[in-house]
Amino acid sequence: MNAGLDMDSYIEMIGLGKRYPGSETDSLSNISLKINEGEKFGILGPNGAGKTTLISIMCGILNASVGSCNYIHNNQTISHKELKSFIGLVPQDFAFYEDLSPMQNLEYFGALYNLSSSEIKSRSKSLLDILGLSKVANQHVKKFSGGMKRRVNLAIGLIHQPAYLFLDEPTVGVDVQSKNAILEFLEEQNNLGTTIIYTSHHLQEAEIFCDRIALIDMGELIHCDYTKNLLRDHQEEDLQSLFIKLTGKEYRD
Repeated sequence: MNAGLDMDSYIEMIGLGKRYPGSETDSLSNISLKINEGEKFGILGPNGAGKTTLISIMCGILNASVGSCNYIHNNQTISHKELKSFIGLVPQDFAFYEDLSPMQNLEYFGALYNLSSSEIKSRSKSLLDILGLSKVANQHVKKFSGGMKRRVNLAIGLIHQPAYLFLDEPTVGVDVQSKNAILEFLEEQNNLGTTIIYTSHHLQEAEIFCDRIALIDMGELIHCDYTKNLLRDHQEEDLQSLFIKLTGKEYRD
């Protein structure tokens, strides 16, 4: 699916807004962003900022109340029907069948993407090898450690070689070794052309990993720029200090 870097390929949101039925306030308001192909783009914000709602709209899970979110690939708009084959979603919650093995999970999800048997076999073997899961490829996932389950989650999100990969807290609850291995793997995928849209509460990790970040709070876009530019403009030494400065110190539920 990866077509290589192309300046005519991007995601563009214009005036995006979302109000859930029965709510008196907007969960998102007037979000306008452009994410270029090949970027590692961070969407950051406190709890309740609207990150999950925004990603759900971008993945076609939710409809926006107002505004638009379009995928442009080689200067052509991707239809909603085609979108599934272009994007991969790795949610924070584990999205696989624990009573199945990694190989069985990949076979199942690969079939959902209409991959052929030979494609599923080849791609599964490659992913399991790279992610250090080949020796446990046929064991039940429910016996795995948290870090191993994270890697299974990641493999499933990449089985169809999506052009755009969405990651929601991809390293939460894993040890340092697993975290480093996952981030190195994601760097390699990005170098191969995969656009990565990433959200996390690990701000130090985000600062190192992301090219650009969008900071949202209370449903609104506060800033969007290269991390180094934001730190320079606000005279802060790191992303955590900047985050606190722009969103406040109050508790968020």
